[in-house]
Amino acid sequence: MFERLGDRLDGVLKRFRQRGVITEKMLDEGLREVRRALLEADVNFRVARDFLGRVRTRALGEDVLKSVRPGDQIVKIVHDELVALLGEAVPEPFEAAVPPTVIMLVGLQGSGKTTTAAKLGRRLAKEGRGRRPALVACDPYRPAAADQLEALAGRVGVPLLARPSGTDMAELASGALDEARRGGVTHLLLDMAGRLQADEALMDELRRVKAAVGPHEVLLVADGMTGQEAVRIAEGFHAAVGLTGVVLTKMDGDARGGAALSIYGVLGVPIRFVGTGERPEDLTLFDPERMAGRILQMGDIVGLVERAQQTVDLGETERLQKKLLARKGEFDLGDFLVSIQQIQKMGPLKGLLKMMPGIDARMLDQADVDPRRVRHLEAIILSMTPEERRRPQILDGSRRKRVAKGSGRPLQEVNRLLKQFREMRKMMKQMGKLMPHMQQQMLGSGGPGDFGRLIG
Repeated sequence: MFERLGDRLDGVLKRFRQRGVITEKMLDEGLREVRRALLEADVNFRVARDFLGRVRTRALGEDVLKSVRPGDQIVKIVHDELVALLGEAVPEPFEAAVPPTVIMLVGLQGSGKTTTAAKLGRRLAKEGRGRRPALVACDPYRPAAADQLEALAGRVGVPLLARPSGTDMAELASGALDEARRGGVTHLLLDMAGRLQADEALMDELRRVKAAVGPHEVLLVADGMTGQEAVRIAEGFHAAVGLTGVVLTKMDGDARGGAALSIYGVLGVPIRFVGTGERPEDLTLFDPERMAGRILQMGDIVGLVERAQQTVDLGETERLQKKLLARKGEFDLGDFLVSIQQIQKMGPLKGLLKMMPGIDARMLDQADVDPRRVRHLEAIILSMTPEERRRPQILDGSRRKRVAKGSGRPLQEVNRLLKQFREMRKMMKQMGKLMPHMQQQMLGSGGPGDFGRLIG
């Protein structure tokens, strides 16, 4: 997501940072490169022009060029203007005064509405707070559309209230709303049929459904890889039914970023969520500041924590933490297996590393981060007996050969895992010895300076 745009912007900003003095001519040359990068990313040209105008005005109007570190100040201005370009941060949505909150999902065929409806239902259910979402299939035109939603609903554990029995979608939606009120549903998600924004008959159907159920949210689900076309699609739907937000899908692919950087500037409609994969948990709340940080390759540690909260088994994590504290950092291969399985749940390793601050995305792309290696490690550990996992020191030559054969991996790979594990366990033991002292320091004065001095 945004890799090519991020690389181009990073190159320009890095040259600014490397210069002790920046003239107005240098600034204009750099901004021309930024303009080319934005247009190549398929950003609306008016949005790009206004963005660069604001950056230039601020850079010249705040004595940036005369400051001690002008490059850093220009980076900050670009970051701040990117945040403004991406729109307002909208809190986690969908709390009507009188439930259920009705959410209409609209868009073209193939944009990912049905998958997004299931993902959003799962997200609402996982957050707790008494939320009880339900799905409604409002697509009588696409073959097996209702079957797909029913299968996804079962997978994410969210009930499907209704599926098409005719072609009157307003009547179906009204009936589902009545059922939701009787059943104590808090959030009703209507998966509407895909349609072109120029199809007036289908747009009229959307208007009739909106009039019948009075949705609190009308979300456009748009393919993030379509660039400015997504903006034109959004304009058509916004004129017809009045959008309250946008969900951009397929942002884990080769999305150039034009849609995300243009929609708010053109329509004033905020992006609410971003789809970053096919798994049910791959739906991320959109935050302009964090997204600007990712575009400028500053990482997204908040997003990483949020992904962990959505996917990691907290009970298993707490169990492992208590075990390490009780045994002063003693860590066996069974614990290591649990750790790598938890990481796997969070998604591809390369994607997680790109969210870490300070990681050079270009270097990471050149690195050999093979996701199969994690599965190979898992296969090796699962080929051991429980006793061997607890006491890896008993793995002599013959046992190692058996493990290699059972996992289908070379013997040297088994040896390498055991060597790396011994080094990691030494580190864990040292951390275990420091843990009580660290806790005492943190609970004592509670100041971050004390903790910094302890580990510094």
